[in-house]
Amino acid sequence: MTTAQTTLAVALSLILLPLGLAKIAAVRFMRQAAAHLGMSTALYRVIGTLELAGAAGLLLGLASAPLGVAAAAGLAVLMAAAAVVHLRQGDPPVRALPAAVLAVTAVAYAGVAIAAG
Repeated sequence: MTTAQTTLAVALSLILLPLGLAKIAAVRFMRQAAAHLGMSTALYRVIGTLELAGAAGLLLGLASAPLGVAAAAGLAVLMAAAAVVHLRQGDPPVRALPAAVLAVTAVAYAGVAIAAG
């Protein structure tokens, strides 16, 4: 395990945990975001659950690299899909940027974890 791996895992988790919890709890701004994107609250809760699972997988990946790499891959796909959904909805690219940055960060974590062996 490297410092970069730990830093990326913790940073991603600190971002994804509150977002996932807010989606699961269906707080007002998350319900509004779901409606804006044409999604049901139930689907948004599923997405929140996936975010929580991914964040947990990244943290557990600090002890088991294959688990962390799998979690990072799943999060990269989830965040890339989120960016696409924003763009397809007609949002300006700046609204898709956070999801795209999270996807790239997840890929970076996977690369660092694989390189660390």
